Amino acid sequence: MPHHPSTARKDSPVTDLHPDLLDLRAVASLAARDLVHLANRDDFDRIEATVERLAGCAHPIQLTGSTTTFDKATGDVLRHYSSASEPLGRTLIACGNRRSTRCPSCSRVYAADTYQLIRAGLAGGKGTPEAVRTHPRVFVTLTAPSFGPVHNRPTTRTGKPFPCRCGTLHGADHPALGTPVDPATYDYAGAVLFNAHAGALWARFTTYLRREVAHAAGLTVKELRDHCRVSFAKVAEFQKRGLVHFHAIVRLDGPEGSTTTPPAWATTDLLTDAVRTAASKVAVTVTGDSIGERVLRWGAQLDVRVIRNPDTADRDDTPLTDAAVAGYVAKYATKSAEGTGTIDHPLYCTRCKGRGRTPTDTGDTQCRSCEGTGLAEPIADLKVAAHVRQMIRTCWDLGRRVTDFADLKLTKWAHMLGFRGHFSTKSRRYSTTLGTLRGVRRTWQSEQARLRAGHPPLDPDTTLVVSDWRYLATGYTPGEELLAQTVRDNRTATQRLKREGDLE
Repeated sequence: MPHHPSTARKDSPVTDLHPDLLDLRAVASLAARDLVHLANRDDFDRIEATVERLAGCAHPIQLTGSTTTFDKATGDVLRHYSSASEPLGRTLIACGNRRSTRCPSCSRVYAADTYQLIRAGLAGGKGTPEAVRTHPRVFVTLTAPSFGPVHNRPTTRTGKPFPCRCGTLHGADHPALGTPVDPATYDYAGAVLFNAHAGALWARFTTYLRREVAHAAGLTVKELRDHCRVSFAKVAEFQKRGLVHFHAIVRLDGPEGSTTTPPAWATTDLLTDAVRTAASKVAVTVTGDSIGERVLRWGAQLDVRVIRNPDTADRDDTPLTDAAVAGYVAKYATKSAEGTGTIDHPLYCTRCKGRGRTPTDTGDTQCRSCEGTGLAEPIADLKVAAHVRQMIRTCWDLGRRVTDFADLKLTKWAHMLGFRGHFSTKSRRYSTTLGTLRGVRRTWQSEQARLRAGHPPLDPDTTLVVSDWRYLATGYTPGEELLAQTVRDNRTATQRLKREGDLE
């Protein structure tokens, strides 16, 4: 963009532009004015490159500080980088949020890493041997039980839909799907408590699974460790009715994990039977003065499918492929409870942490921010469906009024409908880790930056790196946000063209 010093005025950088654009101050938004201000700078190309480097991250983290590399022997400074050298005096890094509703750009990176992690445990690579494809593997779906009839879209064996129990043939996207047929009799407390204990149910499932595999092999659980190891990777998904269920890849390995061959008795049939038996035995008992005693179990709809090696599958067979399973799991790793129509942020007041009272010199007083409710916003004002609202209200009521469930922190996780577990986990020997994948990417990016700058390589044994960084803020300036939105739009268009086959 050309610069016109003859028309510049110190009190307004906008006037550095052509005189025909002077009225922009009166009609343009703050973001547009800020963008014009940035574009008027001599280092605008560096600002644009910084935003481009973040790939359109929605909420970048702003840091201030420096990194200096010294020669250990002489103490000489070999390299020095400071945020002060950046155009706006701070360094931007991507937020790394896995949620697609929070940051589409970073969630795509997370999904790609999860895909590579899952695929490595199925087909090898990333440090996992390809022979892992010959190990017994199954794809398991563990669902939630029924807490009352809900509107659904049942189908015949041929896939033809027929009316719901309410008598209506619902469309595929009908908002009533997953909601109770009779909300007055629906067990909302049980549904919330199931979500809150889903992690405990999964932990017990893995324990019982190892016991069943050992029992089938005629071994004790302790002896099993010397012959076979059960490896897994799982991801959580919310159903339309607001209940969480798990998709998991379960694999039998040798005693050292993926690098060793499982024993001959470790077959897919043995693994399938062990999964079914273990799932049927899992139970968590919950007691409380307001609900009595509840026994929480997995739902009856247990699905166990064998993941076959396409190289050895029969020609007439249609095996569940490695890529299909990895893509399916990675897709849900970036999602949360928002698919049920809930909110994507905590509901409790941050000032009082949901307690409704704040400490003072004379004792606790009512929180002025939430007026003692503990809520950042009234539940009645949430823009959610009635079913979701009632699940959130049940979380809040159980968390605030019932001391029996204080350890579940239901008020903190009300926006997640009570679920407080990790959305994706894996066993230690399943495959590589997300940290390893990110470390490889950082190393590659650092090396590319070194090559672009023309710096010689450094020996980590003879150099010392000293860093001092501080958090400044989160987000962009209004003008930078417009640049980031352009980057996101361009990337979305590129992905669409690739899917449609119009772009190589």
